Amino acid sequence: MRMAMKVFWPAFMAASMAEAAFFALVDPREALHIGERVLEPAAVYTLGFFFFWTLCSLASMITYYLVVVPDEDRPL
Repeated sequence: MRMAMKVFWPAFMAASMAEAAFFALVDPREALHIGERVLEPAAVYTLGFFFFWTLCSLASMITYYLVVVPDEDRPL
């Protein structure tokens, strides 16, 4: 549980900042069209946040792995 919090909390904070910066430049009403269907701005914000959170979580997991696992235990 502690490892998950060490990965997901910084990723949550980074995703919040990334989403704020991204949607300061991109209009959510024009950001995502799926065929004929246009998503509501709240849905675009939600999808964007989860995209950024996933991306930042992967980066945090790689960083955690590189810091915690000793060199001799890492596969080449």
